Amino acid sequence: MTARPMLELVGLSKHFPVRSPFGRITGAVRAVDTVSLTIPRGGVYGLAGESGSGKSTIARMIMGLTRPTAGDILLDGENITGQAGTRAYGRKVQMVFQNPGSSLNPRRTIGQSIAVPLEAHAYPRAGRAARIGELLDMVQLPADFARRYPHELSGGQKQRVAIARALAVAPKLIVLDEPTSALDVSVQARLIDLLVDLGRQLELTYLFISHDLSLMRNFAEEVGVLYLGRIVETGPTASVFEHPAHDYTRLLLASVPVISAEEEAMRPRIELIDGEIPTAEKLLARRQASHLPQDP
Repeated sequence: MTARPMLELVGLSKHFPVRSPFGRITGAVRAVDTVSLTIPRGGVYGLAGESGSGKSTIARMIMGLTRPTAGDILLDGENITGQAGTRAYGRKVQMVFQNPGSSLNPRRTIGQSIAVPLEAHAYPRAGRAARIGELLDMVQLPADFARRYPHELSGGQKQRVAIARALAVAPKLIVLDEPTSALDVSVQARLIDLLVDLGRQLELTYLFISHDLSLMRNFAEEVGVLYLGRIVETGPTASVFEHPAHDYTRLLLASVPVISAEEEAMRPRIELIDGEIPTAEKLLARRQASHLPQDP
């Protein structure tokens, strides 16, 4: 019997209304448009795309921070759409945010920050200190870091604390929203190695959201390329990187910095486009100005 996927997105959409100065709805920005993907238990799925492509909106919908306009979110076979805010939901899925400096309260010690989800999920008070020490050990930080404050830690150490906090209630799925973008290259590599080790030890499933394709190549097993709210290409990472089928995927890969002749030879040979990728809002305005239908 085939195991159920850990995460399924089925036709997931999020449209934001556009209003005139008088409050009348004149259209909608399709931030996410009928996205479907599947992540097997213990898998790592990379969602790639530039800023404004809809990556973080998908993360917020999975976390229950934004309600979908349409579609379903299934976790381990159970539809979790609309379950945000419940303890059961929080035990299933947790998130590591982009900037650890802003996601940790500067007035709380590291131990107090990690204790927040333990308190929220009624973890026995007598065992919290031991659990905090165990979580710090998982992310390769000394136990005495529990008494420190965020300003005493480096960026990489803060992100390790954020990972420890996400692991506190033993979730099944971790959403990683640009978790390495604020870190230098050497720290990024060590953090990815840590995530790989934790994934194997704890049988975690990851949704890795990033614009950094070089990191995605070494971490994700499958990758989906998101463009203006739609997945335009998906498949095994090696296949997508070596034989990209969509023009936008080729453009992204051609833009990845390289440091060797071997990597240069692997880059797609395309003519780069001048200017910026349009946002969904600019695309809507362009369609309205030219009286084009909103469906691509």
